[in-house]
Amino acid sequence: MKQFIHALFFVGAIMALVGAVLYMTVWREIAPYLFTVGAGFVALAQINTPTHGNSKILKRLRIQQIFGALALVLTGAFMFFTSNNEWIACLTIAAVLELYTAFRIPQEEEKEKNK
Repeated sequence: MKQFIHALFFVGAIMALVGAVLYMTVWREIAPYLFTVGAGFVALAQINTPTHGNSKILKRLRIQQIFGALALVLTGAFMFFTSNNEWIACLTIAAVLELYTAFRIPQEEEKEKNK
């Protein structure tokens, strides 16, 4: 199951990246579909990833991580329904949350393990 979650995350991240890049090129018609499906895969993988530890900090970080994943899916909706580049602002927020939690969660899990 763990390998499936990692594969789902990897495929979803590649699809989201390709969808974001394609949106800026000629193939604007298929880019939102590709991005939204990829963001959905990333969100599913992150929601189903277990955490190791029960501290309040880890729970807060997990909520932030899930919020970031849902912001990725919202970015896909913005790609469909807005005419300008509002989706870039939502993507930036999601990327900052994901990057922050990607570094902080392993640090907190290591602290919990050493206690």
